[in-house]
Amino acid sequence: MHFTIAIDGPAASGKGTLAKALAKHFGFEHLDTGLLYRAVAARVLAGDTPEHAAQTLDTHHLTHKGMRTPEVGAEASRVAAIPAVRAALVDYQRKVARRKGGAVLDGRDIGTVIAPEAEVKFFITASDTSRAQRRLAEFTAKGIDTDLETVLRDMQDRDARDSDRAAAPLRPADDAITIDTSDLTAEEVLAIAIELVDEVLPK
Repeated sequence: MHFTIAIDGPAASGKGTLAKALAKHFGFEHLDTGLLYRAVAARVLAGDTPEHAAQTLDTHHLTHKGMRTPEVGAEASRVAAIPAVRAALVDYQRKVARRKGGAVLDGRDIGTVIAPEAEVKFFITASDTSRAQRRLAEFTAKGIDTDLETVLRDMQDRDARDSDRAAAPLRPADDAITIDTSDLTAEEVLAIAIELVDEVLPK
């Protein structure tokens, strides 16, 4: 069975949490596509060129310890705007998307570019304040010293880069279902998504 769930949305909207939970619930493969760009970004910050980093990316690069730092996140947004980088990573993502047994992919261009044929497409969003508070909590838990104002500013800058880039800008697919998670728990979002997927999942 080929069944793809595409989940897009800005940073800290809850799309990654939902993607992991849906994959576990339905027994599907999960791919956090943002991790691919973070891996490229980490290598760029270490001195590699974006194109070479993307073209030679391997699975062991996805386990880099510093992948979730603000610096890597900001650089990931920059390298994701480079067409050659995106082209190098598209084929890998598409193969995962149509893998037998079902797949859940989350990122910023899954429903529009990577898997426009996905059976279910979600666009997960939340208010800027909600997202910044969530990301600050993540950083604090990891011992990263920052503040809400800085996180909010960096997040808004990244949103602008992701939405305004020429290559695969962040936007909902025309047939995506939008879920605003600002006032919802992760469990509530999951319940909504499961019900919607069940409506079209082959029995």
